[in-house]
Amino acid sequence: MNRKKRPVIGIIGNYSLFNDRYPIHSSGTMNAAAVAEVSGAMPLIIPSDPAFVSVEELLETCDGFLLTGGRPNVHPSEYGEEETPAHGAFDRARDAITLPLIRACVDRGQPFLGICRGFQELNVAMGGTLHPEIREIPGRMNHRMPPDGQLHEQFALRHVVQLTEGGIFHRLFGATSVMTNTLHGQGIMRPGNRIVIEGQAEDGTPEAIHVRDAKGFTLAVQWHPEWNAADDPVSRPLFQAFGEAARAWAQGAPLRLIA
Repeated sequence: MNRKKRPVIGIIGNYSLFNDRYPIHSSGTMNAAAVAEVSGAMPLIIPSDPAFVSVEELLETCDGFLLTGGRPNVHPSEYGEEETPAHGAFDRARDAITLPLIRACVDRGQPFLGICRGFQELNVAMGGTLHPEIREIPGRMNHRMPPDGQLHEQFALRHVVQLTEGGIFHRLFGATSVMTNTLHGQGIMRPGNRIVIEGQAEDGTPEAIHVRDAKGFTLAVQWHPEWNAADDPVSRPLFQAFGEAARAWAQGAPLRLIA
């Protein structure tokens, strides 16, 4: 590989209807900006539907994957539960791509970074379960995005995340307590196999996880670090480390983060 060539990060796209009629797969510009400007990689938006791409093709095409947030939730049948109105909208095509993709990346040591839904996908892919509505649990706060306001208000830092001392995230951020935004309704109920929870909000909601004894970079956060990634003191080192892992993979030397 030409060492001057940027590694390729596959950004998981979300299905939606443009102008309520035209079907598209898309991703927020802030995801591409974080990948290009902070990770130093080439962003490539993926149509997350097995009708268009296969997991095998993605693994060979991309050096790493950004598992983005999105309005649809992982279907509860993926973790052994019945669908209810509380579980919200779904995207079964994305489920069919991301869940086996995550497991394959864990097995291969190929890097990925999970964000919000991507955080939840990692837990489900490893056998865990989700609670459909965190704010309904006694003692929990409302983690959902504020319904009104400008983007900078909706993505504003809103709560503290406490990190495990000496863990991967502590070493990455240089702190055991960080401020993050919060824009999610669901959250981890039961952690999946080998899922290590290293960050929690003040109300006990899991916020930062990785896979125990993974061969490569398997980090995921429940918040949205892609917002203001170049300037935020938490987002920047996260995306920089992700970029380093993608470059290492592209050069044939998977980067393992030891807890």
